[in-house]
Amino acid sequence: MVEVLLILDGASDPCGESLAQARMPHLDALSRAGEVTRLTTVPPGLQPGSESAIPVLLGHTPAAPVDRAAIEAAAHGIDIGEAWRVDVRTADGTRADATATAHAADRLRDAGHRVHHLRGHRLLVAGAAPVATDELVVWPRGATLPRVLDARTLVIGARGAAIGIARLLGADTVVPDAATGDVDTDLAAKLDAARAGVAERRDRVVVHVGGADEAAHRRDRAAKVAFLERVDAELIGPLAALVDDADGTLRICPDHGCDPDTGRHDAVPVPHVRWGPARSAVPA
Repeated sequence: MVEVLLILDGASDPCGESLAQARMPHLDALSRAGEVTRLTTVPPGLQPGSESAIPVLLGHTPAAPVDRAAIEAAAHGIDIGEAWRVDVRTADGTRADATATAHAADRLRDAGHRVHHLRGHRLLVAGAAPVATDELVVWPRGATLPRVLDARTLVIGARGAAIGIARLLGADTVVPDAATGDVDTDLAAKLDAARAGVAERRDRVVVHVGGADEAAHRRDRAAKVAFLERVDAELIGPLAALVDDADGTLRICPDHGCDPDTGRHDAVPVPHVRWGPARSAVPA
């Protein structure tokens, strides 16, 4: 019996306002028909973020901060040995855009670093650690994730944290061509990949969507709410029908919260919906 897990990255926030504001009739119906609980996804002592929380949802609880550079390298298929994840910031502390990040990457290359511009404000810098500045946030090296999964778990997402974590843990992965990790991602392609995973009789199919988190980092609550409503219509409803046909179980939850008022993650326990298999039909 298949379990489908939908990870709504950063969907919650400290007061629950975004999920409360979003019109999500499919999620509401599943909540009424299923079981609603709160999950603690960020281990004690670790910073809230996907690198801490997604392993927990996949079955491994990190005991120490996870190496974010290793996650990015795995996600992008880059074999560069020792590396550093670097975030580029603007003067007011917000995320730099792709153009400013590209310029920062060029300056690092001029200083002798090997640099991969991953996406948006994110860089992967190989070799010696770059010097942290007001512009450059250098993530510290961390623990390596163990291979505790196998091909029975399939993880679907954009080329980012969820895919890198899944690959390090040993799961199979699918990255649809138009999966962006943002509000413009191709949800239909992720749904198609989930259908294929269920047809292949995987034990677990995990779909990750990152748009709510990205909108919250931009401090755009309206965009976060709009994306959640789109996910409900284009993904949650069809996934419920898919799970119903497969006589499986559907779980839906964020990995962590992200407050659109501050653009920061939080470690507040996240809402978790579990639906099935003890029901006769997809809830209306």
